[in-house]
Amino acid sequence: MAMRPLDRVTRRLSSLRRYVVATGLIAGGQAVLIVVQAAFLSSALAHAVMHSASNLAGALAGFSIAICARALLSWGQRTTADRGIAHVKTQVRGEILEAAVAQRGKAGETVTLATKGVDGLDAYINGYLPQLCLAATMPIIGLAVVFAVDVSSGVIIALTLPLIPIFGILIGLQTKTRMNRQWRKLSMLGGHFLDMIAGLTTLRAHGRARDKATDVRAAAHGYRRATMSTLRVAFMSALALELVATVGVALVAVPIGLQLVDGAIAIQAAFFLLLLAPEIYAPLRAVGTQYHAAQEGLTALHDAFEVIDGKPNPRAKAARRDVPFGTVNFEQVVVGYEGRATPALEGVDAAIEPGSTVALVGPSGAGKTSLLNALLGFAQLRDGTISCAGCNIDTIDHDEWLRRIAWIPQRPHLFAMSVADNIALGQPDAERTEILAAARDAYVNEFIDDLPAAMDTRLGEEGYGLSAGQRRRIGLARAFLRIRRHDCPLVLLDEPTAGLDAHSEKVVAEATRRLLDDRTAILVAHRPALLDRATQVWRIADNRLIDVRQNASLRASHA
Repeated sequence: MAMRPLDRVTRRLSSLRRYVVATGLIAGGQAVLIVVQAAFLSSALAHAVMHSASNLAGALAGFSIAICARALLSWGQRTTADRGIAHVKTQVRGEILEAAVAQRGKAGETVTLATKGVDGLDAYINGYLPQLCLAATMPIIGLAVVFAVDVSSGVIIALTLPLIPIFGILIGLQTKTRMNRQWRKLSMLGGHFLDMIAGLTTLRAHGRARDKATDVRAAAHGYRRATMSTLRVAFMSALALELVATVGVALVAVPIGLQLVDGAIAIQAAFFLLLLAPEIYAPLRAVGTQYHAAQEGLTALHDAFEVIDGKPNPRAKAARRDVPFGTVNFEQVVVGYEGRATPALEGVDAAIEPGSTVALVGPSGAGKTSLLNALLGFAQLRDGTISCAGCNIDTIDHDEWLRRIAWIPQRPHLFAMSVADNIALGQPDAERTEILAAARDAYVNEFIDDLPAAMDTRLGEEGYGLSAGQRRRIGLARAFLRIRRHDCPLVLLDEPTAGLDAHSEKVVAEATRRLLDDRTAILVAHRPALLDRATQVWRIADNRLIDVRQNASLRASHA
């Protein structure tokens, strides 16, 4: 990736623009203080050589003040950088997550980008940009002062100074490719590792955990090799830039020494030029070093902009905010997922009348959950349309559409917070009485008193400590609360009674029946506990809707 021009990056990130302005002002102050510091120090050295004690004290005092002022500016730069980093990373992460939600991207790579990738901006903001601002001010101010003192020294510096960015560019072209490769390998490693951990139970069940561990180990070795290759180039570039800067200072020092011997230049001016020359080269040399450290963050920023600028889900752009509700029509719907060539479901051409309950039956993996995901916007419509009350749901504001839906997945995710907070997920302003009522409707009260702090008991991640049936009931309580708050007319349930013991299945089935009263519902069902509530059955097999029938003898047809 070529380094994005600074103006393009700052246009995208308002928080970074403010930081660059502040850093530029601080860099200008530092450049002036460097010249002042060199002037006072050269004066002190000259007076020391000439044994002028009275003038020596004044020069040392001025030098000390300049040092303190530079230290104060450095502290201000560090404070500004810390705030700038926090603001920029917050802005970038927020935009990444918003874009990822709209685009339904790959979770593992998105997490790596939003965490490790964005963290890589520290070197860019805290290291590269301050040096870049100093490199843009110090050489100009320094050269102007050097030309005023000694023209020949100014000419030498003006001729040798461009060698540093030239060498930096030549070496940077090699570094860029290696840093891109390093970041790609890290992104792949992070995404692959996260996705593998999420499916570890399934992998172990199928005896593939060891194979996947080998894949992760190979990816880690690839990242290590890419990192070492990048470091070798970085060390080589540091050596080359240091050599060029040293040669440049030497070329200045030799003529000054000859002039000093001939008496053509004052000793104070000679000291001043010898002290100032390295300071003119130093920012450009440091920029080259910081460039390599910042490249991974810049590559990640480039990827972040691609995610943010990527094609959004059309539902996220919809302008219509009024959401009508009536008959839900599926017209030749084909459902797919990113990265999967074959459709997850096709040939869906059916309708759901208001107030009816549709049971989706068929073998596992046939595409039943994909139908629910299409309604929720979690899967792509490759063809066909889904409409509600004659309105294509792609033209409806997606957030408003989701507010009309109560969704209960097969495994409701519970977070590491209290039972009450888990029930109120998505309804942060819900009253305590509403939460308790939803818990009663879902029969959560059957087990809540056995917990240490009842509704305020803090659960482990994924609801650790609760049974599958108890977790399912908390998921139902969320739906009851959502319906109570938003009067959702559409309910989606993905096998709410699967994998439960007899008592839990009976309780969950009863709570589900109460949830579905007077509402349009689509439920994925493998067991007969809820089938008698359905008014239609849609049979799905081989990723196709193959049969739609009324529930005159649903149990027999399901058998």
